[in-house]
Amino acid sequence: MEPESTVLVEDRGTTRLITLNRPDKRNAIDLILRVELAVALEAAMSVESVRVVVLTGAGKAFCSGGDISTMDRQIAEKTVIRAQAAQRVIRAIWGGSKPVIAAVEGFAFGAGVSLAMACDRVVVSEDAVLSTAFTGVGLAGDMGIFYSLPSRVGTAVARQLMMLPKRLSAVEGLGLGMVDETVPAGTALERALSDAELIAAAPPLALREMKWIWSRGAVAPMDLLDLEVEAQARLFDTEDFAEGVEAFTAKRPAVFRGR
Repeated sequence: MEPESTVLVEDRGTTRLITLNRPDKRNAIDLILRVELAVALEAAMSVESVRVVVLTGAGKAFCSGGDISTMDRQIAEKTVIRAQAAQRVIRAIWGGSKPVIAAVEGFAFGAGVSLAMACDRVVVSEDAVLSTAFTGVGLAGDMGIFYSLPSRVGTAVARQLMMLPKRLSAVEGLGLGMVDETVPAGTALERALSDAELIAAAPPLALREMKWIWSRGAVAPMDLLDLEVEAQARLFDTEDFAEGVEAFTAKRPAVFRGR
């Protein structure tokens, strides 16, 4: 009998739901999970019928971070392989053309916080607990946290959260900007799926261009103007743009088909 996958994939209409599936380990990230998660995300980005991805965790936690039981002291060459597998997950989220929503219940520690904040929208249950937690095991942090955390809370606050990690409530995380919305316990996935339906109604080519610009990270403001020109030039020559203009003129809802 084959072991159950560490990542579950399910389509809900135009939304692809991806679930971390190690509930007995609070969805801690081991090497197998990070590889399967990267593959699942890359696959979702390549399927035309998928408009939005929702990422969540099985059981009572989103993700408790890296699986410490699989961590041993080792030479740098071995660590690079492990670390690059984790970064592949973030590359799939940031480099993919589809928006990704994190639905967070329970714990999101260490790499779990990194994973959530790498997403385009973060919905968190009111009883969730967040912490960077990396220094507790002698690490600095990875999975994009050196970009995602400062971009959400500001550089100065990010430094304090990483140097002096503490457990934050969902309300505290919302106040800092780490998360985008808090919802009653047990409803994070429901809200994320509802948000996904709303986002799926938007023109997918426009969303793709948003993701493309965002993936460029911190560029000079004047260079950002050039990126916007490139994106607009591509979008003006699409059926979706023509449909949007026609629908606006006719005072009817637009139907975007990603063409």
